[in-house]
Amino acid sequence: MYWKEITTENKAAYEETRCFLEAAGFNILAVVLDEKHGIKEVFSDRVVQLCQYHQQQIVGRYLTTRPKTEAGQELKLLIDLLTKIDEDLFTEALKNWHEKWREFLKERTYNSDGKHWWYTHRRLRAAYRSLMTNLPYLFSYQRYPELNIPNTNNSLEGYFSKLKRLLNNHNGLKPWRRLKLINTILND
Repeated sequence: MYWKEITTENKAAYEETRCFLEAAGFNILAVVLDEKHGIKEVFSDRVVQLCQYHQQQIVGRYLTTRPKTEAGQELKLLIDLLTKIDEDLFTEALKNWHEKWREFLKERTYNSDGKHWWYTHRRLRAAYRSLMTNLPYLFSYQRYPELNIPNTNNSLEGYFSKLKRLLNNHNGLKPWRRLKLINTILND
């Protein structure tokens, strides 16, 4: 359909791609995105599904694989269920988790001067904030079953992994030859 080598995945690249595809006659009904800032706005008039796997990875970076606090452990269990339950159950469970740990999340640590403080559980708060920010986009695939939207972009990511492995077999290619090889592979 369309491909272009870019150095940075950004809003402008997505805008250009969308314009090209629509000019070629494609009608974009929905998109599955990982969480790159500004990209959702390019498709604000379309159904947007955020990749649930990427959301799990974002939360996992904040919580680590083995959270030390009970609140972190419970949130990790909940995020592990993201791909297995429906929107209503997940939203209710997240709401209940937040109610249970509301005061814990408000705990502050004060500097020795007693004036300056920070939230003690910043990473846990950030994980929760990420989920709340992205929640409207995590279950679009369930809200629009007629569009047959996948809940992850793993099939595309898998294709790119295969492409990277093929390119790694040809280390040392000059940039123009590398581009030519990519073009050959993608046009097959």
